[in-house]
Amino acid sequence: MQAAELTELQHRIEQLFEEKANSYSDADRRLFEKFRDLLNQGRVRSAEPDHSRPAGWRVNTWVKKGILLGFRIGGIVEMPGAAQQFFDKSTYPLKRFAIDSAVRIVPGGSSVRDGCYVGRGVTCMPPMYINVGAYVDDGTMVDSHALIGSCAQVGKNCHVSAASQIGGVLEPVGALPVVIEDNVLIGGNCGVYEGTVVKARSVLGTGTILNRSTPVYDLVRGVVHRATDDRPLIIPEKAVVVAGSRPIQHGPGKDWGLSLYTPVIVKYRDQGTETKIQLEDLLR
Repeated sequence: MQAAELTELQHRIEQLFEEKANSYSDADRRLFEKFRDLLNQGRVRSAEPDHSRPAGWRVNTWVKKGILLGFRIGGIVEMPGAAQQFFDKSTYPLKRFAIDSAVRIVPGGSSVRDGCYVGRGVTCMPPMYINVGAYVDDGTMVDSHALIGSCAQVGKNCHVSAASQIGGVLEPVGALPVVIEDNVLIGGNCGVYEGTVVKARSVLGTGTILNRSTPVYDLVRGVVHRATDDRPLIIPEKAVVVAGSRPIQHGPGKDWGLSLYTPVIVKYRDQGTETKIQLEDLLR
């Protein structure tokens, strides 16, 4: 698609989104299908790298509008081709793969919704789920019971371990979705939410939870990483983050000896870290 065609598609998507029509024509549906095809190909995405922005990423608001438009256009139908009964919007069937997609989908009940990009060499361990608008780049493993939320951006050669949740952020349309950059290892039962950006080659230890409300204490650099009104929580490149706690400093919480959960950066990735995680390549 040429730049002029993409600009026209963006204009029409934004126009339809703002109109909030009571019904949609066949031409409107074909327009949405063209947009959905571009999502599947990874040629449009809800966020993309932008080194001029504080987080290194920018949100593509019009793409998120197009995804939401698909929910308006579609009616609820019985999903064809599923192993069991599903009833969902006709505009978002199950994503179809071919052998030359080079995506490994292990039997056992995983689902991938149409309108997302899944790169070559991605491994899907059952049961896991990838939602609409997500972008999962080449060589990444999505382990059992893991979720890649709507519009979440996951880089190359990541490992999203069992039962981890990568929240997306579809709404509000101007909000940056969760971003996991290249070569990140996310341990089991982790949760990354509310537009958090995890920079390349970071490691999240088992049970780490990251969101806008919880500061991250960096023991190595002696700083505290926080989200602000115009900046998401950003985990620095190569950071190794584990679940920790900090004592309550006043009131009954102090008297009772209580502590609050907090993520802590205990080191930055080194050769010792590489040795501990290198065995995951045998699973690919």
